[in-house]
Amino acid sequence: MATFMDVHEGFVGVTAEDFKAAHEADLRIEAEEGVHFEKAWLDPVSGKAFCISTGPDKEAVMRVHERAGHPTAEVYEVPIEV
Repeated sequence: MATFMDVHEGFVGVTAEDFKAAHEADLRIEAEEGVHFEKAWLDPVSGKAFCISTGPDKEAVMRVHERAGHPTAEVYEVPIEV
């Protein structure tokens, strides 16, 4: 499985509870695409959200986010970790 980092925009002013609900929407369907979302971070001031996941390819990650209601085209494979 590859590791991916993705970036979302448009989460300005989102609360921790709302962000948790968005993350849980991903978790409910992730297995259908062979993806696992490990962690998510949010900066509600800039509206940027970041997720780290593992899965077969970036398209699978994108499909989960699309189906969960918060699509992004900004998904990066991150094969190097230090």
